[in-house]
Amino acid sequence: MSDISLASIQPAVWRILDANFDRAREGLRIIEEWCRFALNDTAMANECKQMRQELGMWHTPQIRSARDTTGDVGTALSHPREEQRTGIEQLLQANFCRVQEALRVLEEYGKLQSSTMSSGCKQMRYRVYSLESSLLAYRRRQILATARLYLVTSPAPDLLARVEAALQGGLTLVQYRDKQSNDVERLAIAQAMCQLCHNYGALFILNDRVDLALAVNADGVHLGQQDISIALARQILGSQRIVGRSTTSPEEMSLALKEGADYIGVGPVYETPTKAGKAAAGLEYVQHAVKNATVPWFAIGGIDSTNIDDVLQAGAPAIAIVRAIMEADNPTHAVQYCLSILNRAPQIGFRL
Repeated sequence: MSDISLASIQPAVWRILDANFDRAREGLRIIEEWCRFALNDTAMANECKQMRQELGMWHTPQIRSARDTTGDVGTALSHPREEQRTGIEQLLQANFCRVQEALRVLEEYGKLQSSTMSSGCKQMRYRVYSLESSLLAYRRRQILATARLYLVTSPAPDLLARVEAALQGGLTLVQYRDKQSNDVERLAIAQAMCQLCHNYGALFILNDRVDLALAVNADGVHLGQQDISIALARQILGSQRIVGRSTTSPEEMSLALKEGADYIGVGPVYETPTKAGKAAAGLEYVQHAVKNATVPWFAIGGIDSTNIDDVLQAGAPAIAIVRAIMEADNPTHAVQYCLSILNRAPQIGFRL
């Protein structure tokens, strides 16, 4: 190809640049709209807008003039995965990928057009990577900060059906807890449950297992007092994901907050077979959390319809439930009942 001159291929290069400028700007606009109207985040919306404007300056009339939509053989190409999005996270990730791929093309073909433009697109690609990390982390923390009901699963023959029924009731936070299954079974269930939660726009947290959380693209992990450190979990999972910690005393709470837990469990409020042999921390510990917790927290342990009012009157802004939902005749109704009570109680605001 050494005998092909740049002049002879220039129209094709311009068409490639034109298509990818459009692709990158369109993807950024889709992301910008979510930052603006759903998250109300000025900084992230403005970053998208600034990048669109920069791309617009490089998208010159000369490059635009090479456009040939009717002669473009790619307009009819599609893939079934492009025809639908199962949730907002998939929609955003698809458009981040679209922008990143387009910027890579602009960087490479831009070397034939302008080294300044090529270098600018390279730097912009890193900006998009950072925006993606910030946006996904922000969305997860936004859901966490507003969640009032947290389902922690227990083994059941119809586990996935029960979780989906709970999600249909308005649940936004689910933890998969399984101390019985082997890793092969646990991985398969976690993959299916993670996808199920994301289909409903809910967060999926995996109990204990940081490795499996990473493998299934969980939104985070929940650690017990005997599990690895929060710092190590975050090192493995990255800054985008959530790390929670169980606490049973003021000392454990203080340590979890110092170590940087994104949320904490406070309990067990009442004795529960889920924590066999563990003494109840009582409502006094709930009242301690009201005064001292600085991150989202969930009262947990033996909470059901008979005592939920007492827990809320003690000041809990949110609760985690196992049996009252997992063993309910109708998990959807159980979730709706709990949410109807929780939504009447005052809500504590936490910084994202």
